[in-house]
Amino acid sequence: MAEIIKRSKALAVNPLKVSQPVGASLAFLGIHRAIPMMHGSQGCTAFGKVFFVRHFREPIPLQTTAMDQVATVLSADENVIVGLKTIAEKNKPALIGLPTTGLSETQGTDIRRLVKAFRERHPEFDDIPVVPVSTPDFMGCLESGYALAVKAIVEYVVPEDTGKVGRRRKQVNVLAGAMLTPGDLEHVKELIEAFGLRPVVLPDYGDALDGHLTEMEFSPLTVGGTPVSEITTLGEAAATLVIGRSLHPAADLLKERTGVPDWRFDTLMGLEAVDAFVAALAEISGQSVPEKIERQRNQLQDAMVDTHFMLGFAKVAIAADPDLLYGLAQLVVGMGCEVVAAVAPSKAPILEAVPAAEVKLGDLEDLEKAIKTVGADLIICNSHAADTAKRLGLPLYRAGFPQYDLIGGYQRLWVGYRGTRQSLFDLANIMVGLGHGEIAPYRSIYAVRPEEDRHAPSASGHVH
Repeated sequence: MAEIIKRSKALAVNPLKVSQPVGASLAFLGIHRAIPMMHGSQGCTAFGKVFFVRHFREPIPLQTTAMDQVATVLSADENVIVGLKTIAEKNKPALIGLPTTGLSETQGTDIRRLVKAFRERHPEFDDIPVVPVSTPDFMGCLESGYALAVKAIVEYVVPEDTGKVGRRRKQVNVLAGAMLTPGDLEHVKELIEAFGLRPVVLPDYGDALDGHLTEMEFSPLTVGGTPVSEITTLGEAAATLVIGRSLHPAADLLKERTGVPDWRFDTLMGLEAVDAFVAALAEISGQSVPEKIERQRNQLQDAMVDTHFMLGFAKVAIAADPDLLYGLAQLVVGMGCEVVAAVAPSKAPILEAVPAAEVKLGDLEDLEKAIKTVGADLIICNSHAADTAKRLGLPLYRAGFPQYDLIGGYQRLWVGYRGTRQSLFDLANIMVGLGHGEIAPYRSIYAVRPEEDRHAPSASGHVH
């Protein structure tokens, strides 16, 4: 059990975390024809939108209540009601997500009361679900904001009825955690469909933000994602698969409202974790494991044999949101690595299960100090750690959100036998480049090379 080291300073020197409103907006972006409207200033929304656009490299539909100085001091209630009316009238969305920000939370906004006031004044829009969620950005991180939004979607959209369980015998609900990429979500659906089941993913931003061209140049609403009509049927499914411990509160609420049995998984990275997921699918479907998946498992086992010499005893430093931190740590420790430094932006129950001596609640300055103290071979983090890696002369293996300096990072597959296999290859290639192993040095495209050798000539005389 890891020891949780609390913050020892009053500010973030080199921020690691992404805010809760961004996480909540990500969840709403996984609903078809939906739109998130942050209750805050234009700057709050614009900052989050920049993160989304740089990570996914797609136009992102995002609105704001545009609180100004006067509204901040006096009252911004009217901003919310007018904003909801304008969006409902002009865009006719299938769902409106309403996360708060630090500004509106500091003001003391009762976001649920404002939705009730909107319903009273504009009953003509009662057919459009409005999902309020309190997500102050001075607390939590992207993962916690995302989890709060998923729970709110269950509360406001899924009907309370425990008498329809199993009516849709092939349907399997999937509560998908924030640590999953669009590539991960696509693969999870493929695994479920391989057993003859039909997945309904909540939220499915993998369908909306997977980087596909459409006939429209820009849509004010999300294109792709799970339809609201499908969300209302979650109570008729045969089972629910919960991926990520941060979604346990949402899973508890869904089970309470519908009675649908669930299977819960903290991660889908690593042989043991994927085995448990595949076994659950076999149990739910009543079918044997398809030969294709058996072969993928055999391929992963072979990759484990091929890479364990490079990865054994490697010293790894990881900074990420709690669920992702746990999954990455389990992955590398399972191959004989040692997690010498682990940093999370906020507290969560799963951090105690991280296979490390301690987990620091902090920022990238804390990660840098820890590495200088204990030493490390590589860093696993999002793109915010690029400068940290350069200063320390260590390779950076990018994981998490945002990845603004790596093309296609949002689509990378991490989970399942296939994703785990590719991760092991990438990590092994990084370690070989550092002198571990006996094959020719090779740098993973997912790693930042140390600054001092970036322009060094290769054996052929070419400059990298």
